[in-house]
Amino acid sequence: MKHLAKISASLGILGVSLLLPSCNLDETIYSSIYTEEFYKTAADAEKGLVAVYGAFGGLGGAPALTLIADFSDDQTYPRGVVGRNTLTMFTYDVNYTTQKSNSRVNESPQQIWQSCYGGIEKANWVIAKVPDATMDEVRKKQILGEAYFLRAFYYWFLTKNFGDVPVKITPSYTEEEASTAKNPKADVYKQIYADLDQATTAGLPSFPTVMKGRVSNEAALALYAKAALYNEDWAKALEKAKAVIASGKHALLPNVWDLYRYDNEDNARLENIFAYEADPVSPGLGHQLVGLCGPAGSAGPAYAKTSYGSMFAYQSFFNSFDPKDARRGLLDTNYIDKTGKVVPQRSITPITTEGVLIKKYQDPISTIGLIPNIPILRMADVYLIAAEAEGRLNGPTADAYAFVNAIRKRAGLADLKTGLTKDAFIEAVLQERAWEFFAEGDRWYDLTRTNKFLTVIPKAVNSVYPVRNVSAKNRYFPIPQDEINANLKLEQNPDWK
Repeated sequence: MKHLAKISASLGILGVSLLLPSCNLDETIYSSIYTEEFYKTAADAEKGLVAVYGAFGGLGGAPALTLIADFSDDQTYPRGVVGRNTLTMFTYDVNYTTQKSNSRVNESPQQIWQSCYGGIEKANWVIAKVPDATMDEVRKKQILGEAYFLRAFYYWFLTKNFGDVPVKITPSYTEEEASTAKNPKADVYKQIYADLDQATTAGLPSFPTVMKGRVSNEAALALYAKAALYNEDWAKALEKAKAVIASGKHALLPNVWDLYRYDNEDNARLENIFAYEADPVSPGLGHQLVGLCGPAGSAGPAYAKTSYGSMFAYQSFFNSFDPKDARRGLLDTNYIDKTGKVVPQRSITPITTEGVLIKKYQDPISTIGLIPNIPILRMADVYLIAAEAEGRLNGPTADAYAFVNAIRKRAGLADLKTGLTKDAFIEAVLQERAWEFFAEGDRWYDLTRTNKFLTVIPKAVNSVYPVRNVSAKNRYFPIPQDEINANLKLEQNPDWK
């Protein structure tokens, strides 16, 4: 983690600030209204919690939340411009993330590290200070539950990108306290579990009473299920996923398209358990996906007021869908321009005749491209977590089939073929995940957690990227060199030394 900047009264509601990647200031640490007087009231506690959520601005708006993973996977790829294709070609190194070497630092692992540890530090202050605040005890417990959830989320996001990472659960009063060595991934998951145990017993509200953009009890259970899945803790993953389903608070929307409509966000929350909420729900938070996914040249009218033709799906991925699959409708090989003319695939962009358009992020109304929301945890994920966990524990049981068939039914597909072997069933569930969650920052992590990326990625090529030289070390990113320079206790990941 970066050395801390000085604590001042102006940072009162933001918590301890981590230095930006290019900064190495040598400053004195001062006591302040933040450390001594803040968090005394309910208003202080609420402001401190908002700061913990604020780290999502660096992940979703940057947008490290999705593009870092999506540009590496076998489903989506970027326009081949300098900096943006580094993830796709696996040409990054330990210095890729620095401001000087990469103009697209916001789409780099540096942004993940910086945003997550910034959020963790702020969560540590809330967890340490709010218990002594004078306020309603029920709301106090909920605030702490939200902070525990967010800290767990940030650690989960870090470990799935870097493997072993530093675990720090107390606030830093000094620069020395901010420097921490790495912990084994197993210990990171122990902390994630401990935090989610706190979050799931905090009395968090449920949909629809939960505040928009905030954590619910079911979100905490869903994150617990997904983290356990990544930890290959199949029994716990199944237990927590079934708890979400049994709660009856969330359900699959009948029409998958309704999940992504810019004018349907309130109704979509029935399925979207937790999402990156942009303006106007979270003022100041936006994302680039609306502009990136639309065709070049302000194509409209369906996509956006302005779009750039910077992100596409592979033709091979489009071809993998059953034509009857409703989810294939979220991709397109042509579009209607502002004059009403149908523009065919070969004319979508000059860089390839194989570019398939992604329609999950369309907003023809906004002039600033801030909506729709980006799903992070939704009921389709919960069902497929349950299907995979049940399959790995007990084989393709009737329950396992029921979980995956709920997703297939919504897509307009027949039930999964019965009589599959355990391995074949797991493969079918992973394929269902691929079709369901494309362009949502999920697929790359499915490939790395199952160690399939080395065989899958070399086949995901086209005329823009005819060769993709992925190697074993790409399972995890290197720790950004700036972070190692700033924290002498931090060691580089073994494959990147």
